Amino acid sequence: MNTVVVGAQWGDEGKGKIIDILSEKTDFVVRYQGGNNAGHTVVKKNGEFILHLVPSGIFHQNVRCVIGNGVVVDPAALLGEIGELKKKGVSVGGRLFVSERAHLILPYHRIYDRLREDKKGFLKIGTTGRGIGPSYGDKAMRSGIRIVDLYDAAVFRDKLRVSLLEKNEIFNKIYGFEGFDFEKIHDEYLGYAKRMKPFVCDTALVLHEAVKKRKSILFEGAQGTHLDVDHGTYPFVTSSSVVAGGAAAGAGVPPTVIDEVIGVVKAYTTRVGEGPFPTEFDETLMNTVRQKGKEFGATTGRPRRCGWFDAILARYSCIVNGISQIAVTKLDVLDDLKEIKIGVGYRYGGKWLRHFPASLAAQTNAEPVYETHPGWLEDTSAIKKFSLLPKNAKRYLRRLSGLLEAPVTILSVGSHENQTLFMRGAKRHGK
Repeated sequence: MNTVVVGAQWGDEGKGKIIDILSEKTDFVVRYQGGNNAGHTVVKKNGEFILHLVPSGIFHQNVRCVIGNGVVVDPAALLGEIGELKKKGVSVGGRLFVSERAHLILPYHRIYDRLREDKKGFLKIGTTGRGIGPSYGDKAMRSGIRIVDLYDAAVFRDKLRVSLLEKNEIFNKIYGFEGFDFEKIHDEYLGYAKRMKPFVCDTALVLHEAVKKRKSILFEGAQGTHLDVDHGTYPFVTSSSVVAGGAAAGAGVPPTVIDEVIGVVKAYTTRVGEGPFPTEFDETLMNTVRQKGKEFGATTGRPRRCGWFDAILARYSCIVNGISQIAVTKLDVLDDLKEIKIGVGYRYGGKWLRHFPASLAAQTNAEPVYETHPGWLEDTSAIKKFSLLPKNAKRYLRRLSGLLEAPVTILSVGSHENQTLFMRGAKRHGK
């Protein structure tokens, strides 16, 4: 069984925990897009881990982890993450494979990211400043530098020199920024190349052999569907293809090998950074839920914006991803609320909208239409079976399933791996 796990909101849905649990019975976990702007938090017996590039299956010794060609890689971040894992007793030797076709993030990408953000005015998108967008921009402009280029001295020198000629002129003339020194970057990245070499290979061939041998593969998406560059709340999006369809291109496998798509949602909705958010809470409820749910970005520490579950938003994700199972996380965060709302539609321009609109104006100014459900006012964090959940919690989950037209098969009621319920009828991923 080959499965894509994708976020069905704006990211931060708890994919790291779900992937970690599903990885226990899989052979390969593949990260297929994004960069170190995403953070997956996994809580294990030996502590809490925040992963930015290394796939969340790394904690299982039988699992091989792949960083695919669709990821943009900051070598310093990757090597630092590998080092931190080793310090905590998690070895990646012989189990981590990095695509030689993946594009690099260079120092000028990070600076360019921040300089452009400061110039955007009302369209400030809330970038993490990690250089993700500019790296993908160079990739699309066919001027990017790939990992494989580091291992050809002449190619790397030529590509870096040409790139700096352009970037330094832009920095100097448009932003008044001094620019970068060629030799410093050249030597720094050759040092990274030497340290990364044991992990670098043609990962498409690795996965091809895995498919031939009928190994099970779990494809790990970063961010969430509504940050997808094509299907998200553009321009307040990331710079890559987050959706399940991006797994094939970003990993180098044919789409025909994908059997299942699991969509992960929170029991409410959050987003980090700028952009529309129709079901956003008022300030008082925002602070209450943010503190109980520990809603602060794993990568930046920024407080997340919080709101009611938006079924219109999540249903659109089910459509574009082909989601066949739903994993709901953080149900326990709602335990103390007397009433719980679900956004089931929007009103905009005198019309009732039943599907998530593409228009930025509609996304920003639409008035959400809510259903109100009674809360359960009971602690769910220690519950181990669906049958033992409070009656109103069961009703809430069934209503979400009905609105999304997909069964809820996994439920998380806390951050630890043992606070996870598998529902009746769940298709367990694995061998």
